[in-house]
Amino acid sequence: MTLDLSAYLKRIEFAGSPSASVADFQKLHLAHATHIPFENLDILLGRPIRIDLESIQAKLVHARRGGYCFEQNQLFAAVLQNLGLKTTYLAARVRFRVQKTLPRTHVLLLVEIDGDNWIADVGFGTVGILEPMPLIERQESFQYGWTYRFIRIEGTWILQSLQKDGWLDLYGFTLEPQEFVDLEMANHYVSTFPQSRFVQTLTAQTSTTAERRLLRNFDLIIDRGGESVTTTLRDQDELLSVLAEQFDLQFTAGTRFQIAGAFGTG
Repeated sequence: MTLDLSAYLKRIEFAGSPSASVADFQKLHLAHATHIPFENLDILLGRPIRIDLESIQAKLVHARRGGYCFEQNQLFAAVLQNLGLKTTYLAARVRFRVQKTLPRTHVLLLVEIDGDNWIADVGFGTVGILEPMPLIERQESFQYGWTYRFIRIEGTWILQSLQKDGWLDLYGFTLEPQEFVDLEMANHYVSTFPQSRFVQTLTAQTSTTAERRLLRNFDLIIDRGGESVTTTLRDQDELLSVLAEQFDLQFTAGTRFQIAGAFGTG
């Protein structure tokens, strides 16, 4: 299936026809990151996550839903490739607040423009980048209320976010290209393995340039770049209201997500 570029541009509210320039690449990335939510809700409704372009477009573009990295970055890669930009899938190990080595379950994009390498990633949720970053070690990227950089340790590139107490690792990756079959395998793991956080925890996230909203099970967290407020929701009816009002994710009344160990799942 081919990309429906006009429908995608309408979805992210991008005016005009984008070119393969750095400026339009940056604008597309920001528009995508601030218009299409990060979410895993289908998993908790017992639905499979399909990452072929037809399924992704049907869900994220035409049904106005969100998705996680394998959906988000696959869609964005199709857009960049449509513009003629060389785009390569890379795999990362998540390092964000973990104490053990995890498998490579995050996909991001290496994009070449005018001989320079950039990292694009519209699929890491509210702690991720809003704008693409040149792949340059220790060059800080100031993105509204958030700051990022790459460091390199023994051949591994690490994306870091600046926090109050210093730099925090988000994920580590190498420049080894990944094929679609690699993405299929990792997507199957994160969407079906019983210990996967995407199987265990409801997640919906959305970002603007002013604030980032995270719904984790029944906790709604709003981060404004250093200041965060948490509200605990009462039940799944309020959950549905918050998904609609805060994340523009619409579900029919009475929808119930299977959230392991949480109240209100009936």
